Amino acid sequence: MVGIVLVSHSRDLARGLADLASQVAGPEVRVEPAGGGPDGTLGTSGVTVGDAIARAEAGQGVVVLADLGSAVLTVKHVTENLNGSVRLVDAPFVEGAIAAAVMAAAGQALDDVARAAEETRGACKL
Repeated sequence: MVGIVLVSHSRDLARGLADLASQVAGPEVRVEPAGGGPDGTLGTSGVTVGDAIARAEAGQGVVVLADLGSAVLTVKHVTENLNGSVRLVDAPFVEGAIAAAVMAAAGQALDDVARAAEETRGACKL
């Protein structure tokens, strides 16, 4: 099953979204938060992101979503030497995470989970 990592500057935001996505996906999908700096402040940590990717990997790859610009840079730095089984997607943080969770729960492949997250970019709420 494809795992999901949620990278945010806020530990609480990452954990809250991971809780929501996990409730949607069910217990089989590994949804891992990677939020906040190493001392609990706002920020991102390469170590935290790397650890979350390792926990999320269940053999079918990992989709990573990030909240803001420097979180994206942190993920890119962490994943630059990893194989193609880790995908940083360009998607809205909340909507993309939920779409990815649903597709992962359905047993879809890495490309399909990543694509579902990215397709939420144009989603209208009203």
